[in-house]
Amino acid sequence: MKVTVLVGGVGGARFLQGLETALGLGHPDCPHEVTAVVNVGDDVWMHGLRICPDLDTCMYTLGGGIDVERGWGQSGETWVVKGSLAEYGADPDWFGLGDKDIATHLVRTRMLRAGYPLSAVTEALCTRWGPSVRLLPVTDDRCETHVVVTDPTDGEQRAIHFQEWWVRHRAQVPTHSFVQVGAEQAAPAPGVLEAIGDADAVILAPSNPVVSVGAVLAVPGIRGALRTTRGKVVGLSPIVGGSPLRGMADVCLDTIGVETTAEAVGRMYGARSANGLLDAWMVHSEDTADVPGVEVARVPLLMTDRGTTAAMARTALELAGLSL
Repeated sequence: MKVTVLVGGVGGARFLQGLETALGLGHPDCPHEVTAVVNVGDDVWMHGLRICPDLDTCMYTLGGGIDVERGWGQSGETWVVKGSLAEYGADPDWFGLGDKDIATHLVRTRMLRAGYPLSAVTEALCTRWGPSVRLLPVTDDRCETHVVVTDPTDGEQRAIHFQEWWVRHRAQVPTHSFVQVGAEQAAPAPGVLEAIGDADAVILAPSNPVVSVGAVLAVPGIRGALRTTRGKVVGLSPIVGGSPLRGMADVCLDTIGVETTAEAVGRMYGARSANGLLDAWMVHSEDTADVPGVEVARVPLLMTDRGTTAAMARTALELAGLSL
């Protein structure tokens, strides 16, 4: 079977691990193919380097090199360069780059400046890590998430990069809206529309629905591909018991006027039969949701370990009409 997953960072990467286990990916005789269409809205230039947090988190996680405790960055990381930058007083001092992680960014930046598109760069980087899932950036073009906030220093409204809002301010400044800079001119990266259109199932991972999955959906052509794909589209709620599984999805949802509930997020995505995106919606076993035109399944959604996450993935495939 061919499965395509729309993902963000930590939550999406962990779900991909579960899908890897459920399908037996990586074994020589495994007949299945999984493609992850990855958010690039978090991507940013720092210290002259191009950083792609969600792509790297997926790559490190599936390649066995992730820092499990943090959920991002490489295991066994050191911070010599970060300390030296601090001694120079080099801005931004609120964004830390690990020494091993810098190597990834150096290779990426060099290739980008040589004219290679991000999708080709990602493929090259993956030869070092060997993930069993094909990782595709949703677009090779700039499509960055910026956030309109009230600047706490002068009370003026201005747009700042998502990373500054997320990492520096921890989303604790008055927030008004999210803007995908470059989205109108962006195009899906090579292979993305085909991966969605030819899939036996498309899964929306339990990633932030506003700044992860939402940023993927902001690229022109993605919503249309989801509405016309031959496979069923199954989403997993990132909200459990009225709280986000990880990160600050509640702040993001509140900013766009959506309640922090599994039902509200499901209704935000909407039913494919009504020009939305979903055929089925998975919510946590203790939650309830009524999403018109969408099959709702209540199952455990806490990714406490790889086996539990694999069971979630199997349920998603079953809801898509696939059997292992």
